[in-house]
Amino acid sequence: MVPLLLVLLLALLLFGAGFALKVLWWIAVVVLVVWLLGFVVRPPATGGRRGRWYRW
Repeated sequence: MVPLLLVLLLALLLFGAGFALKVLWWIAVVVLVVWLLGFVVRPPATGGRRGRWYRW
């Protein structure tokens, strides 16, 4: 009975880690798209040049 419970616990742990990694991949894709859009949609800076959309 104990080995069966350990296998089930391991399967549950791996499923949770896989789901978390999938969510992290989607968050990374969204951040990448926002970052790339920042290069396209930039407000003009002083002097007629295009400015940076971020502060740092």
